[in-house]
Order: sequence, then C-alpha cells, then structure tokens
Amino acid sequence: MSKIQRPTLYQRQQLRAKCLHMRPVSSVRRAALLLVGIVLSALVLMAGCSGGGLNDREYAYVAVTEASLRDHVATFYNKTGVVHNGERLQILERMQNKRFVRVRSPRGEVGWVQERYLADQATYDQFQRLAEQFKSAPAQATASTEEQVKVHVLPGRKTGYLYLLNEKQKVDMLQRETVDRNAPPLQLKDENQDEKPKDADDNVDEDKTKSDSSAPPAIREDWWLVRDAQKRVGWVLGRTLYQDVPASIAEYAEGQRVVASYPLDEVQDGNNRVPEYLVLLTENKDGLPYDFSSVRVFTWNARKHRYETAYRERELAGVLPVTLGRQNFEKEGDLRTFTLRMKGDNGAAHERTYKFNPPIVRRVLAPGEESPAHRKATHARGKTAR
Repeated sequence: MSKIQRPTLYQRQQLRAKCLHMRPVSSVRRAALLLVGIVLSALVLMAGCSGGGLNDREYAYVAVTEASLRDHVATFYNKTGVVHNGERLQILERMQNKRFVRVRSPRGEVGWVQERYLADQATYDQFQRLAEQFKSAPAQATASTEEQVKVHVLPGRKTGYLYLLNEKQKVDMLQRETVDRNAPPLQLKDENQDEKPKDADDNVDEDKTKSDSSAPPAIREDWWLVRDAQKRVGWVLGRTLYQDVPASIAEYAEGQRVVASYPLDEVQDGNNRVPEYLVLLTENKDGLPYDFSSVRVFTWNARKHRYETAYRERELAGVLPVTLGRQNFEKEGDLRTFTLRMKGDNGAAHERTYKFNPPIVRRVLAPGEESPAHRKATHARGKTAR
C-alpha cells in the first residue's frame, strides 16, 4: 500500500485561493497590501478629523482694550503677540483650572491669555443679532461718553460684555430698560432650545426667594440700548452717558431730566433758522416704570427772540419710542405730527397722536374717541349728580 503524500504549503495556498475565488498572494505581497490598507485608513481618519476640526473650531473675542499673549503661563514669560478689542481668536488649548487659554490671533500669533479677557461665541452672536435688529431703528436721543465704557450684551452690570466705547464717543440712544443691580444677572436664551415651562415646584422656590428677608434690597438702574458709529448695538449703564441736549432747551428743564428732544419745525429770525422742539422730561432719578412723565413743545418767538412753551402735558406714563410724521388735515393743510405711547392701567401701551400747526398743538382723536376736556366735563357732571 503506497503512502499518501501530504500537500506542500504552496499547494495548500493554491487550493485555498481557488476555494475563495482569489489569486494566490505571497507573504511579501500580503504584507505590502496590509501596509497600504493601514496608510489609507490613516489618511481617511486624518481627513475626517480635519473636516470635523474646521467645523468644531472654538473661537473667542477680545473684550478688553488689548491683551498680551504669553509663551507660557508663569510669573515671568515672553510676549508672543498683542490682541485688541473685538478681535476673533481661535482657541487651541484650555487649562484645567480655566484661568488661561492658548489662542491663535488673526495674525497667526500663538500664546496664552487670561480667559476673563475674552467673550464667548454666544455673546458675539447676540451682538450680531442686536446689530441686525436695530440697524435702522430711529434714534430717540444722542449721547456721548466721558470715559471708557463697557457695552454689555444684556442690561445689567453682571452680564457679558464685548465692545468698549472710548472717551468722547457719540452714540444713538434707542431704548431704555431698568434692572435691579442686586438681582441675578439676565441670561442669554438658547436659540435652539424651547423654554421649559415652570412647574409647581419652580413657583414655590421663586416665592421663597422673593420672601427671603436676607436678600439685598432692590436698587434699580437705568440701562440704554445704544448704537455707535460702527453700527454696533449693545447695552450701556445710563449714568455713564451724557445726553446731547440743546443748551437753549436745557435751561427750561426746571430740575427735571431731559429724556429726548425732537426738532419739529424751524423759524426764520433775521439771518438765522431757529428750530422748534418737542421735549420729553421725567424726574431726575433712575428706576422709574416709565420713560417720561411730561412733554413740552417749545416754539420760537421771533419778535422777542426767545423760546416759549406752546404746549405742556404732565402726569404721564410715557414710553419710547416717539414717532414723527406728517399728515394732511384738509383745511389746515399738511402738518407735522408726533405720536406718543402711554402706559394704561393694565400696563399695555396705547398711542396718542398730536398735530403741530405752529404755534398750536392739538390732539388728533381716533374715530369714536372723546377729547380729554369732554371726558373731564362728563366725569364732573357725574360727580355733581351724585
């Protein structure tokens, strides 16, 4: 009986290749193919990381006048660059204690900077939204700064800020808000997240907080939404702004604060054209629940060369903005108008329109609306009848 010869290694490889419908692969070729596969996998992985990195890069923005970049975090360091207010920096690395971050400037400078000098992306995005929303909003007044002022993303001293207004910089004043200085700071809303409805437990906690006698007393401050020459929009503490009020009008304030003044018309006096004004005034203190409490219209007496009060209305709860316009009144012709917004007893604002036929100011009544004088007379008759 003949001995059965066992297949050689090469024969076994050939047989296996036929079974798998593949060409036989030598050990050298197999190693080469394996190496190529590893290289291709690495390239794909690197490409994926690179693409994700472009989308996932983190940025921050310089919120101080300028800051130095350090080569390392220590008492003694070398300066690797300087970044300036408003510049966008790419964040490369963070320290565990978050006091410093490693960044790259727009000029390619790399170094460490204190995180408190930076504003995050959410703050920058909110400033962009404000600029777009109020780019065409009419100014209610103009003001200037006497010193460098921070521009906040929300009203309040403890809210985030980014831009800085320099000394003597002029801004448009757009709207006013009052904030409790001792209250927790306002927070930016997440645009991608719906507001969570409050449940009963939340209301109980809120009531407990309000009734806590240890809470500091409320100190309300005025904040103004302003727009600078670069069309940047943000909130500034009201007391840091010095409103531009015509000197000829300011002397008639009678101890009140001028909120805003609007030119209504011009009068010829000799060789000069003198403006006539609508002026809003209020008590000289912060935190009031309304923007103005009285209005006056100043007309110019060309014979006596002085301003005179053509119209005055007191004890108002007026809110901004004020709207100026023109309207045709048939026999009176085309007249200038101004519309004021007043808070009602329910807190909702309603409009009152006035026409200016120099030097006379009159209310423009809506269809079916009674004049104030008629309402007062009706009320008086009702009291007499009782």
